[in-house]
Formats: sequence, structure tokens, C-alpha cells
Amino acid sequence: MKKRKWLGATILSVGMCFSALMPVATAKEVNEQELLRVLITASDSDKKVLKESYGVHREFNSEGFTVDLTEKQYKALQNKKNLSVRLVETASIEAPPTNTAQAVPTNQVPWGIKAIYKNNSLSQSSGGDGIKVAVLDTGVYKSHIDLVQNVEQCKDFTQTKSPLVNNSCNDRNGHGTHVAGSVLANGGTDGQGIYGVAPEAELWAYKVLNDRGSGYSDDIAYAIRHAADQATSTSSKVIISMSLGSSAKDSLIASAVDYAYSKGVLIIAAAGNSGPSANTIGYPGALSNVVAVAALENVQENGTYRVANFSSRGNPLTDGDYIIQEKDVEVSAPGAAIESTWMDGGYNTISGTSMATPHVSGLAAKIWSANKSLTSAQVRAELQNRAKSNDINGGQGAATGDDYASGYGFPTVN
Repeated sequence: MKKRKWLGATILSVGMCFSALMPVATAKEVNEQELLRVLITASDSDKKVLKESYGVHREFNSEGFTVDLTEKQYKALQNKKNLSVRLVETASIEAPPTNTAQAVPTNQVPWGIKAIYKNNSLSQSSGGDGIKVAVLDTGVYKSHIDLVQNVEQCKDFTQTKSPLVNNSCNDRNGHGTHVAGSVLANGGTDGQGIYGVAPEAELWAYKVLNDRGSGYSDDIAYAIRHAADQATSTSSKVIISMSLGSSAKDSLIASAVDYAYSKGVLIIAAAGNSGPSANTIGYPGALSNVVAVAALENVQENGTYRVANFSSRGNPLTDGDYIIQEKDVEVSAPGAAIESTWMDGGYNTISGTSMATPHVSGLAAKIWSANKSLTSAQVRAELQNRAKSNDINGGQGAATGDDYASGYGFPTVN
């Protein structure tokens, strides 16, 4: 039996930023200054000159390109005509957990997995074979005994000197490993581990956030596009799971989401942890081409699970229409006190819509695996239909039918 490691760690926070340019500084000058990431939009001829002067971090064609600049360079470029120069957006994921990670799971099948299977006696989960789930997060501890058999891709998009680094997705934060476990942890080769929703799915671990849980929107957008292109080139059914967010809408991420959606990729993201007030849903979850997931807690109210107070709410003016518009919560899932895999091989219990999101991503993988002829739009419709059959009436803003707290409801296995 393989010995399990003890560990302790913190949770994450996402970040994105824009950028700008000006005269080139020496390497010494640059190293002594904090760099800003800037998005520059210009004519083709100006682009060529600017790229030769400052280099390129990410290329987004008509949307522009990003680069790291000093503040002095940024301000100088702002004064130039015929250029659009702006900082790249940032986002974050709440505070670190206060509890301590442990060497073995408290429960091999956590309450959220039992809830989504509607089976309190569940001893292990199943399904997801052939479906790729791209987890865009702080990376994944790919050697975790409950995950190692599922890792198919491991890529780092956070390095400033490379568009991506293959076979590198180290997680020194814990959040990404936790999210991956809720999607597809398989109980471990020793049979003593924890289970996610779809333990036969394949994991694409995309590190888009640094070890503090922050990252740039251009890196996140690039990773979304990369996952979509990988779906096409490998003829794969792909789900993108993003437990990250920002209060601001970012054009690069919004465009990347539309691109992935057009390629048949299903995108699922956290609603955010800014509830219980209305209209607090974050981006990219708030985008209409993304399934926004609210968090449920293991408490019964009005005969159903209760939407957690921390869970962001959508727009109450669209209640009851069963139409997903921007800033709408779509579905809800277990997100409070969720136990899952953690960095360096242990387990941790944390809360957030970050934890609810992988439950829905795993369910989508399980549904798609059972019928691979479905399109991503049909899988999304199936999630909605199952949610309608399991309405949520507990928590502030929750009501019968489509509501701004729980969306259509809680989609389950059966």
C-alpha cells in the first residue's frame, strides 16, 4: 500500500492584467522595476515597430497583443496617437482556508458527491471515460494518488518567457488540485482515496494562476483558446472548468469563451463568492456562453438544499424566464465544506463556488461520456433539464423555478 503524505496549504486568488509600451529600458532597469502587463491595439505597421521594440507576450490578432512594460514605458505609450493601450484585467479567489489538510480523507465519498448522485450510501462514483476536462487554475499536483491515472495534459501558461510550458503544472497553492479532485478523483490505486463525480474522465491540468492564486487575463484567454484548438486537433469532447473570476468583464476572456463555444467546447465557471446581494455574479461565469454555478450547503431549508449566503446572485429581473442571459446564475451544486484532494498528496475541506463548479463539470463529463453523439449545447441543455427536475427553494433569493440565487436548480446524476 502506498504511503500517503501529510500536507498543509492555502487557497487561491485569480488575477488578470492589461499592458502598454514605450522606449526600451535596459535589462537592469527592467529588473529593478515592477512590470505592468499591457494590451496594445494598433495598425499593422505600428504593431510591427512596437513588437520589434518591446517584444510580444501573447498575440490576439485584431484584438491586439500583450507585453510587459515598466510604468514609464506604459505612460509614454499612452501619449502616442493611433494606439489603444490599457492594462490587462485582474481577478481573485477569496481567502485561504483556515483548516489544516490531512493525510487521509475523512470520507471517501464526500457529501457533495453523494448529493449529486442522490445516494447517501454511495461507496464510489463512476463514468466520464473519453471526456477531457480542462481545469484552468493554480495547476494540479499530478502525482496525487487519486489523480495520477487521469492526467493526460499538464501545461503551464503563467511563465513570462514562454507561451506555455509542456509537462509542467505544479500546484503550490492547493486550489487547483482540490478542484480537479471534485471533478475526477478515482479513489486512488490503494483504494483508500477520495472520489470525484466522474473518475474515468481525463484531466487537462492548465496552470493559469501563480502560486498566490493570481494570474493575467491574457494567459487565461490563451489557455481557453488552446483547449479549444486541442479539442479540434484531437477530435475530443472537451469541458473547460474555471473556478476563478473577476467583477470586471474582460474582452480577451469574453472573446476566447466565444471562440471555444464555437468549437463545441462546454465552458463551466464559478458564479463568485460575493453574495447574497443581487447582481454580484462575477466573470467569466456571468457570460452567456458559460454555465455559471452557484454554491449549495449541506443544510435543508424548505425541503431542499440551501444556497450558501456567500454564493453570488444573478439578476432578479430575469427570474422565471428560463433563458440564460449575461449575469444569470444557471445551476447550483454543492460548494460548502467540500473535501477533496490537496497539493502534495493530502486532502482538505474548503468552501466556495469554486468547489461547486467542478461538481457540475464532472456531471457534464459523465453525461457526455454516456452519449458521445451529443453536442456541447445538448449536454448543457441536459444539465438545465436535470436542474429543473431538482428545484432549489432554500437560501436568500431562492424560489420555485428559475431564480437568481440557484438558477434552474441542482442537476444530478439521476
